[in-house]
Amino acid sequence: MDFPTIHTNFWDAVIAVPCVLVLTQLIKIFLKLPKQFVPTIALIIGLAISIFISHRHNIVAGLFMGWFYGYAAIGSYASLKTTIIYFRNKSK
Repeated sequence: MDFPTIHTNFWDAVIAVPCVLVLTQLIKIFLKLPKQFVPTIALIIGLAISIFISHRHNIVAGLFMGWFYGYAAIGSYASLKTTIIYFRNKSK
């Protein structure tokens, strides 16, 4: 059985995930969305960027990497928020 080869490049790690994060935060600020919808919006943006921009010619790769973009942005935001809250509470 051969497993598929997945190539992660500079675009995936350094540009796409921060783009999803920034776009999600801008939508959250300007549209005043409830907090429970923000992860879904991040996932939708990640899928859209992946399917329509970075992996136009391969739908399976677009779907797979779109989930990666969305969930990497969600995890990065949660990690950063937890770290900031911890250091604010530690200094008090």
